Amino acid sequence: MINIPIARALPSYNLPGKHITMYRYSATPALQNENLKDLITPEIESIYLPDSLIPLVNNKPEDRFDFIEDDNRGAIFPEPFARIDEHEFFLSVKGIGSTTDPFSMKPLTRVHAGSLIGERKTRMKLLSSSSESNRFITGELWLRGSPYGGQGLEHASIAMNATQFAKGTSINGFRIAPILSVNFVPEELEKAVKSIFWYRKYYGRIVQEIRLVPSNIRIYFHSQNTIGGNANQVFNLFSINSPEKAFQFEIHFIRSAIAMLTLFPRTLTRCDNDFYEGLDFYDVWLDKDAVIAPDGTIFFVDLEGIEAIQVRREKVKLKIEEQIFRSLYEFMFAYEQIDQERRKRFGGEENPRIQFEILLREAVKADPFIVLEDDGNALNMLVKNTLNDEDLNMLFSMLDR
Repeated sequence: MINIPIARALPSYNLPGKHITMYRYSATPALQNENLKDLITPEIESIYLPDSLIPLVNNKPEDRFDFIEDDNRGAIFPEPFARIDEHEFFLSVKGIGSTTDPFSMKPLTRVHAGSLIGERKTRMKLLSSSSESNRFITGELWLRGSPYGGQGLEHASIAMNATQFAKGTSINGFRIAPILSVNFVPEELEKAVKSIFWYRKYYGRIVQEIRLVPSNIRIYFHSQNTIGGNANQVFNLFSINSPEKAFQFEIHFIRSAIAMLTLFPRTLTRCDNDFYEGLDFYDVWLDKDAVIAPDGTIFFVDLEGIEAIQVRREKVKLKIEEQIFRSLYEFMFAYEQIDQERRKRFGGEENPRIQFEILLREAVKADPFIVLEDDGNALNMLVKNTLNDEDLNMLFSMLDR
């Protein structure tokens, strides 16, 4: 692993998406990644706000930057920030506000947001803004641990805990977009935005996550360009312009997807009373909560739904199987879009099962948790575990003959 800050470097590709002007304020960190301390800079210990929220902050911003829109409530600074594990990463900010009404498909306008505020002084501050943008953090309770348009400390703490499991960007092969810092928003802003709510108030602390991402290309949802929606544009964006590059892209995609499907056994530990613990997924999914790097590697980016669970020994194999099935279809659907694009551009093996077997064998040959076994009727995947307990190994059929 190499952590190299990159100063004003040119990216290897241009991030697609709408430009957003963001304003920087120094902030107090709530949590920081102890494993990546060497990357903490003043830009990390900051929050970034759209101009629509500036009237609700007492102090003037320290800097102004052009970001690229990412997902519903995030943005990415389009200059490379660091190189880790041979990948180029950009700074991403989660919790900058949303542009869409949570209970309709209509834009969340300043007038509508202001109409929800009962306190006149705060309402007039918001309505008197000359901002051209309509992007707001609100006080509406959203998904248990966060306010709509923002990020809550509860969710951010779960995400940071998941980050701390990693060495660099890897949890035994499962690749993550690491969080560097979780920063509190200014108190006056927090108080003001909490008065913007529809039905239920969010009472926790509001923060922003400052994290590293290799791109803003999601698998199927929450991105302008996705593997599932437009593989052609993704190939163009990442300059996949030869059969060799396409082959390597598919191998990296499969390798990282298999690690995601088998996260539980890769993090398995034994607890007391015959219970076993490992990481599992809650309310997060491969199709919308992961991004893809230019070489095809999948990085899970929304870590707030990755937590440890405990099961009894007799349930370990069942949990491994359930976790594989949870994302198997999403993985195979995205793989099929990639392989169709490869065949369209460069030709090659037309039998999908033969091609998948070739790629799968290459992808997992150095994976210590995966052994492929051919019984004549199927190509099976023997899933091992961190405890080297052969009785907890699980056999899963990946390809029928």
